[in-house]
Amino acid sequence: MTFQLTILGANSATPAYGRHQTSQLLTIGTHSFLLDCGEGCQMQLMRYHSKISRINHILISHLHGDHFFGLIGLLNTMSLGGHRQPLHLYAPPGLAEVITALLRCSHTVLSFPLQFHALESPGNIYEDLYLTIETIAMDHGVPCFGFVFREKPKPRRINKETLPPDLTVPDILLLKEGKDVYDADGHLRYKNEALTLPPRRSRTYAYCSDTRYNERIIPLLEGIDLLYHEATFMQDQADKAAVRYHSTTLEAATIARKARVGQLLIGHYSSRYREIEPLLEEAQTVFANTQLAIEGQTYTLED
Repeated sequence: MTFQLTILGANSATPAYGRHQTSQLLTIGTHSFLLDCGEGCQMQLMRYHSKISRINHILISHLHGDHFFGLIGLLNTMSLGGHRQPLHLYAPPGLAEVITALLRCSHTVLSFPLQFHALESPGNIYEDLYLTIETIAMDHGVPCFGFVFREKPKPRRINKETLPPDLTVPDILLLKEGKDVYDADGHLRYKNEALTLPPRRSRTYAYCSDTRYNERIIPLLEGIDLLYHEATFMQDQADKAAVRYHSTTLEAATIARKARVGQLLIGHYSSRYREIEPLLEEAQTVFANTQLAIEGQTYTLED
């Protein structure tokens, strides 16, 4: 099953040097989740040939403009394109009021229902057969949440090379559940280990939006495969970062190292930086497996 993250915007409060405000598209199987929706998000989706029609869940970390001012335009475009499925919007309280007012004042009637989900405290916000999403509280001076995506444990895989011809569909389902196969009299027919392979790896992604350095989140990120953590400033601007409730490169890297994550992506770059390679180099002094969030790049987690 596909597990891919595409960066749509990686800059901070204002667009600069060809970089856009924060937005990401996470595709897991047939589901597409939009994480934040900065100004210009819909143009970026089109630019990178992302299928807007597949987006049914939009998660807004907080209600600062650089994280949701692109939303009303995207909703309008989806409606003009004939989107019909319900669209779920997750955000701190207030988004429903803003969007409803904009639609009313612009005399806009969407072609699909909006379902608002107010984020008021950390916890699970979504679950299906394959995936869960939980929120974690960020330290940003306003209600702000990060999102952790976890695939559920996967079934064992059938080893086609050892598969007997007399197995029925119910037998195969039992094998996938890790169970042995017995006959009607309760006698063992096939041991599970002889006919199956270990399940594929369940993957995890964590999106830590705007936040000051706070070690409270480390246990919640333990062992995450791919962590995005904002790194607005380099370390020589640590005082400014703290006052503005943001993180530095070294602080993001320290979170990644202490949480023992697999890979770190840094982004939300301040417009003071035309070149962002120095941010990468500084972060890598603490956590070597760090990459820059580059707009248009897709990062794939293999299972």
